[in-house]
Amino acid sequence: MKGILIAFLIATASFFFLRMFLTQEHSMILSVIVFLVVLWTNEALPLGVVSLLPLILFPILGLQPMSEIAPNYSKPIIFLFLGGFLLAIAIEKTQLHKLFSQRILSGFAKTPRGVIYSLSFISAFLSSILSNTTVTLMLLPIALHLSESAKLKPRFLLSVAYGASIGGIITPIGTPPNLILLGFLESSGLSTPSFFSWFFQMLPIAALMLLIVPYLLSINLGNDTVYKFEKSPMNKEQKKLFYLFCALVFLLLINSPIKPFYNGLGLNEKLILLGFGLILFFPGFNFLTWKDAKNIPYEIIFLFGAGFSIASVTISSGLANTLTDYIFSLSSLHLFLVLILIALFVSFSTEITSNTALASVAIPVFYNFAINSGLDYKVITFTATIAASYAFMLPIATPPNAIVMSSRAIKVKDMAKIGFFINILGVLILSTTAYFLW
Repeated sequence: MKGILIAFLIATASFFFLRMFLTQEHSMILSVIVFLVVLWTNEALPLGVVSLLPLILFPILGLQPMSEIAPNYSKPIIFLFLGGFLLAIAIEKTQLHKLFSQRILSGFAKTPRGVIYSLSFISAFLSSILSNTTVTLMLLPIALHLSESAKLKPRFLLSVAYGASIGGIITPIGTPPNLILLGFLESSGLSTPSFFSWFFQMLPIAALMLLIVPYLLSINLGNDTVYKFEKSPMNKEQKKLFYLFCALVFLLLINSPIKPFYNGLGLNEKLILLGFGLILFFPGFNFLTWKDAKNIPYEIIFLFGAGFSIASVTISSGLANTLTDYIFSLSSLHLFLVLILIALFVSFSTEITSNTALASVAIPVFYNFAINSGLDYKVITFTATIAASYAFMLPIATPPNAIVMSSRAIKVKDMAKIGFFINILGVLILSTTAYFLW
């Protein structure tokens, strides 16, 4: 009850402060967002419960009717993620993720630097196809038991968390802000990138981060062998799921257009991923039963709905345009500097709030800014979206940070000290890639 009261008091104080600059309606919207963010942060209520509150709060406060809020919880993009969840459950059930980990771990040197690189690569790779939250939870026990050294253990854990955040941007299903952006583009009638066009767009950023960040984490750790690992063979079920996964990747690849040379198959990627998720229940595959569906993280699906609802009311009320006016002065600056400032603002703002909530507000605001300034809205919104996942300083910034902090093997000041420089690195790599390649 204390956490709910704190959230209410902060939201109320925010309303009266914002009222000095904004209309009552806009102040109320931002205050509700603050209320939700505080509840997401202090966990006074379950994540799924807080994520359903917009269905009640926005209509009661007269901000948007429920008939307009409810469809946000069933957008087509959500079913793409649902298919990904089903695939993730099957991978966990067959222990295929551990096999992936073994194969990658065994391919690196067994020195501290080699282990940090291998953990970062494993975490990034798995986070590109599974939720980065799930991946961090899966790899946490492995990283915890690789060494008892008080110096090595924190670095191993950070390599898992940072690798998950770095890899989460590689595909649309890796982290919630990615889905928020695609949902916004789709609901606005704008074109969305295919699975593999997104992949190739994000790969340079993730690759550079994966080359540099593990190196920084491994400075001054020595070169002694700290880990020995033996590979185990695939069993029949793992082989079958692996081949099915390869078939999914192949279908997504040939379905993606490579213009002007190839137009792709034209299939809906949401249907492809959901279809493969449902195939896992079919006779002949039998990876999942309906009882396994209880493991679907419905609270994350509700979280997407809340994010889409925030974006919807922000646009329909005109709040996005109002906030755009405050940042319009940036349009006179050079595009490269604009991208750096946007990435800096979003990255460091994410350190103290939910990246999903922040992305829900920031994406429509920066979209309007781009349109009004005559800038490429894709470059601007993609920069803001990726920056929301690239926050490495504080536990609250991203779920992977919070999960490794729960091990109590890392001090907040150590994460903040290392994370600050990685934040700056991420901003520079993201801005440079956006400017020269996007």
